Amino acid sequence: MLDIVDAGLAPRYVAYTDGWALQRRTHAEVAGGTRPDTLIVLEHEPVFTAGTRTTDADRPSDGTPVIDVDRGGRITWHGPGQLVGYPIVRLPEPLDVVAHVRRLERILISALAVHGVDGHQIEGRSGVWVRRALTADKVAAIGVRVEKGTTMHGFAVNCDNTLAPFQQIVPCGISDAGVTSVSEIVGTRVSPADIAATVTAGFTAEYAGVPA
Repeated sequence: MLDIVDAGLAPRYVAYTDGWALQRRTHAEVAGGTRPDTLIVLEHEPVFTAGTRTTDADRPSDGTPVIDVDRGGRITWHGPGQLVGYPIVRLPEPLDVVAHVRRLERILISALAVHGVDGHQIEGRSGVWVRRALTADKVAAIGVRVEKGTTMHGFAVNCDNTLAPFQQIVPCGISDAGVTSVSEIVGTRVSPADIAATVTAGFTAEYAGVPA
């Protein structure tokens, strides 16, 4: 069973610190066995967040504030027009964090295909990618943390958000690839609300009993 929590989609944007507090409360309940595995979906107010592998060179050079968080990965941006999901789930033993990330990628690839996005995994890099003539662009980023056998953080799908903030940083520490959005790929506006039901349905089906 997977519980779905809509914590706030446009125009109910969620401050990052509020979303983080919700994650921690939910994680404590899931890890403690008092609540089922849970997927939180929301849109954040604009913010840069830096994972544990972020370097100084990755950060904005103009002094824009950055919130340092305890997930893996490096720096990224969240904001309106981006569907963020926090799957807080208990992992089977032995813990395999890479398998968890690959599972998230597969779910998102299947969900985005419904909306006309031909997404792919790239070996050695997390997230969902679309192939270009000379390189690949990331349409969904993934960064996770596992504590007490239970996951935190998760994914962010660029839907109809501005891509300008990604020009201020080295997104996810990757300098040789670009960033795109569902709207840019399909040529029409696609909001987080437009894909949320498909994404949550994909997670519900996956966690209904399909093995990792």
